[in-house]
Amino acid sequence: MTDLLGIGLPLLVAGLVSALLTPVAWRLAETFQVLDRPSERSVSHRAGIPLLGGLAVAGGFVVGLFVALRVHEPLVASSHLMGLLLGGAVILALGIWDDRYGLGAGAKFAGQALAAVIAISAGFQMGHLTEPISKTTFFFPAPLAWFASLLWIIGITNAMNLIDGLDGLATGVGAIICATLTITVAQAGLPFGLCIGVALFGGLLGFLPFNFPPARIFLGDTGALFVGYNLALLSLEGYRQVTVITFVVPLLALAVPILDTALSFLRRARSGQNPFSADRLHIHHRLLARRGSTRAAVLQFYFLTACFAMIAVSFTDLEGYVAGACLVIVVILTLRLLSNLGLLSFEDNEADVGRGPVGVAEEENS
Repeated sequence: MTDLLGIGLPLLVAGLVSALLTPVAWRLAETFQVLDRPSERSVSHRAGIPLLGGLAVAGGFVVGLFVALRVHEPLVASSHLMGLLLGGAVILALGIWDDRYGLGAGAKFAGQALAAVIAISAGFQMGHLTEPISKTTFFFPAPLAWFASLLWIIGITNAMNLIDGLDGLATGVGAIICATLTITVAQAGLPFGLCIGVALFGGLLGFLPFNFPPARIFLGDTGALFVGYNLALLSLEGYRQVTVITFVVPLLALAVPILDTALSFLRRARSGQNPFSADRLHIHHRLLARRGSTRAAVLQFYFLTACFAMIAVSFTDLEGYVAGACLVIVVILTLRLLSNLGLLSFEDNEADVGRGPVGVAEEENS
C-alpha cells in the first residue's frame, strides 16, 4: 500500500495539475502571441497553435515532485534539489524566450550550458564507466567527468527538442523514456530519482491528451527543452549508483532521440551544412512519408522507443559475457532498422523523402 501511495499519489497529482494548467498556458500563449509560425521546413502548416504547453508540464512536475518528496522523504541534499529546480528554471526561461522572440544557436547553447553547469555543480555527474564483461569500474578525473556530464545534458536536451516535429511526438516519447529511467532508478534503490521520474511522467501524461494528434497546443521549445533537460538529469541520478552496464542502460532508454540527433549532425556535416540547421530528414519525417498520416507515424515512433525501453530495462539484470553478446545483437538490429528506414544513406535529400504525406497529415489535423 505504501509503494502504491508513494507512486500513485504524486503521479496523479502531477497529471491533474498539468491537465488543469494546460488551458491556462493556452490562454497565456494566445494573449502574448506565443504561437507557432510554420516555415517551409515544418511538417504541420497549421498556424496559430499555442506554444507554451511546456509550462503546464513544468507546473505538474514541480507540484508532483514536492508531493513525492513529502511521501518518500528521501535523504537528499538541499543543494542537489535546488540544482534540479534552478537549472530547470533556466531552461524554462530559455524556452519561453525562444518561443516568443527566437534565439540563435549560440544563445541557446549558452543557456543550456549554464543550466548544465548548475546541475553538475549540484551533483548530477557522470563520474564513472563500468565495463560490462569484467564489471570493472573506471572513475573519471574531475575535468573529464565535468566535460562528459556537460556533453550528456546538452546532448539529451537538444535531442528531445529535435524530435519535437510531430503532434504529440516529444511528449509521448518523453513519457516512455521517463517511465524506463524511473524503473531503473527504482531498481537501484534511489528514492530521489524515483521522485523525479514519477513527477515528470505524471506531468507528461496530463498534457498528452491536449498534444496528441491533432494537437491543440504544442510543447514548444519551452517544453521540449525542459523535458529533455530533466530526462538527462534523471538518467544521471540513476547513473550515480547503478554498477552494471552503467552507460548502456540510459543510452538504450534514450536511443531513438540520440540516434536521430547523431545522424542529423553527420548528415549535415557531410553535406557542408550548419549542424544546427533544420531539415525534413529526421526519423519522424521518414515515418510520416512511409505511413502517410501524423498519427500513424507518431504511434510507430512510440513503438520504436518502447522497444528500446524494454531492452534497456532488461539490461539492468544482465552481466558479463551475456550482456556483451546482447549488446552486440542490439547494435546489429539497430543498424538493420536504420537501414530499412533509409537513415544510413547520406545521399538522400528532402525531395527523396517526399512531401506528399504532409498534405494527408494536414487533412487529418484539420
